Amino acid sequence: MLEAPIKNAHGWHPEDPDRVEVERLLDLVRRHLGVEVAWVSTFTADQQTISAATGEIEAMNIPVGRGTDLSGSYCVRVLAGTLPPVVEDARRHLTTRDLAVTQDLRIGSYAGVPWRRPDGTVAGMLCCVSRHRDPALDTQTLKYLGLIADLIAVHLGSPLAQHHHAATSARRTVQAVLNAEAVHMVFQPVVRLHDRQTIGLEALARFEPAAFTGPDKAFAAAARSGLGVPLELLAVRQALRRLPDVPADRWLAVNLSAEALLDGQVRDTLLAHAGRHLTVEVTEHTRVADYAELLTALDPLRQAGIRLSVDDAGAGYAGLHHILRLQPDLIKLDINLVRDIDTDAAKAALARSLTDFARRTGVDLIAEGIETAAELDRLTDLGVTYGQGYHLGRPGRLA
Repeated sequence: MLEAPIKNAHGWHPEDPDRVEVERLLDLVRRHLGVEVAWVSTFTADQQTISAATGEIEAMNIPVGRGTDLSGSYCVRVLAGTLPPVVEDARRHLTTRDLAVTQDLRIGSYAGVPWRRPDGTVAGMLCCVSRHRDPALDTQTLKYLGLIADLIAVHLGSPLAQHHHAATSARRTVQAVLNAEAVHMVFQPVVRLHDRQTIGLEALARFEPAAFTGPDKAFAAAARSGLGVPLELLAVRQALRRLPDVPADRWLAVNLSAEALLDGQVRDTLLAHAGRHLTVEVTEHTRVADYAELLTALDPLRQAGIRLSVDDAGAGYAGLHHILRLQPDLIKLDINLVRDIDTDAAKAALARSLTDFARRTGVDLIAEGIETAAELDRLTDLGVTYGQGYHLGRPGRLA
């Protein structure tokens, strides 16, 4: 019988020596014990991911590289002490015979031991399974697996292996968000400072805490995984779905990176909702590699009436360079410049110069991150046009 090739989770480089050695050890386990499949898994939160496996993978439906529910596994029961680490006949055992995973993976026999991180905590399991009953699995099997698990831990615990696993886990989480369209939007008011009237709303993406603890982490993980543009596009689409609910006298701002704005699908989505009621804020999540290319991509948007905003003004050369090259309609004063501006003369002087620059170039200035009445009063005195921040209104759902 031809053997199935060794498979590993996406994210490990083909020439990674740790990957090669882990797969060699798994193959050794399978051959030595005479089992059909040997795998090593890693635990993350409430999921188990089989990082690598060898043997009859297709025949036993082994989900290599895909997160599965940890609560339904043999492994979690072994660690909890409710299932022995060796099950010679899974279809007759009182615990395993009724588990869905027994049928799904066609498990007839099982043996598993944990592998541990350098600090001693359990990181995952080394397991071997077959479709048939296997009375040869015994305590000697466990001793052998324990030795191999210690060797595997050396390789899986290496910095490179941990980096690859983290990348794989992040990509899987981002893809799950995309598949479920699990992004909801909140809207923070932009206020005209001299009369405190709301004139615009900024759409901000939010994620389930179980997936990402904050939007910055979500978009950073997506960018690292090569899914940055799809996630930004999903967030923009979710925001634009609420555009009919935005009052006619207010505009809506959506955030997009320069990389996303170079994507034709993103631009087509924006053009379908073009008008003076829509503003695109160019974030600096990714560096602008070619300003000429970006300006060419932005030109049809601006001709269609979409306004352009840039953030982080006053944060450094990159922010000022951004402004000079893009020539936006709105400039956002960096939050670090706004904080304590009422007591910091240097910040006030810089804000005043930017206010003068905005007035001379016909640009509106928005101060972001206003958190106190004193900051608000000082910015109003300096002639800043608009502002947003917790003191003026927290992000929330549209009525």
